[in-house]
Amino acid sequence: MIRSDLYVESTGEVLVESLESAQDELFLVNPTRDTMEELVTTVQGFDDPPVVKLFADEDPLKDVIKDFIIASSLADLVADDVVTIRTLGDVPRSSLLLTDTFLISLVVGNERVAGLSASEESFIGSTHSHYEGRWQSAESFSLRTPPLTRIRETLEEDIGSGAVEDFDRVLDCLETARGDGDGLDEVTIALLVAANNGVLLYDVSRWGEDIRLASKATFSRSKNRLEDKGLIDTEKVPIDVGRPRLRLRLGDGELRAADIEAVAERAQEKLN
Repeated sequence: MIRSDLYVESTGEVLVESLESAQDELFLVNPTRDTMEELVTTVQGFDDPPVVKLFADEDPLKDVIKDFIIASSLADLVADDVVTIRTLGDVPRSSLLLTDTFLISLVVGNERVAGLSASEESFIGSTHSHYEGRWQSAESFSLRTPPLTRIRETLEEDIGSGAVEDFDRVLDCLETARGDGDGLDEVTIALLVAANNGVLLYDVSRWGEDIRLASKATFSRSKNRLEDKGLIDTEKVPIDVGRPRLRLRLGDGELRAADIEAVAERAQEKLN
């Protein structure tokens, strides 16, 4: 149980203290985008975390899951029943960390973060009851991003172990994966990885559609964009019946000789 105010360097430190002090579950009410990103990273560091009820305003929630790295990791936590997500209606002024025994209000300053702790037990109890009641009637939020664990497992099964290794290496070298000039989006990453491994466009786009990463049409449009930028090339592969299929290759000899991290960096430069 937290009985004193916290004055620390980051929101993550307040989250760690709250997760360690919670018994079975912890409300995170009205978090900012940055706090939600910190939550994902922080919870992943716990062996046996309490259930986190993420009770968030819809706009920052939609914004944070534009980053594939965060969204897929959060989807893992949801799939494991570690995090549940519902959307707030009326948004309070503060971001709160709340159980039935403690309440912390988050205040972010210029250089430090304060976790201001309430001490009145009746106030803590009534506030918890208030948000528990609102939670019961609130709408669930669907991430629509497959869990990262499932992406990696199916990528290995359907495409190969080399593709999984490349996929992980690209994610490790990116700070964000939002697309639109801010990192590479998930489809672009998948296509670059497929091209580095000589995979058929049909196979990678079918994999992506099967796990609901993106539609075949989205893969096709992204392939055309990467091809126009000279990042990937295709070669026709005859089949017994129907039109030839397209094997993906990286766009030139320099890219084909490069590490996948350098390929990703080149793609970011060309797609910005």
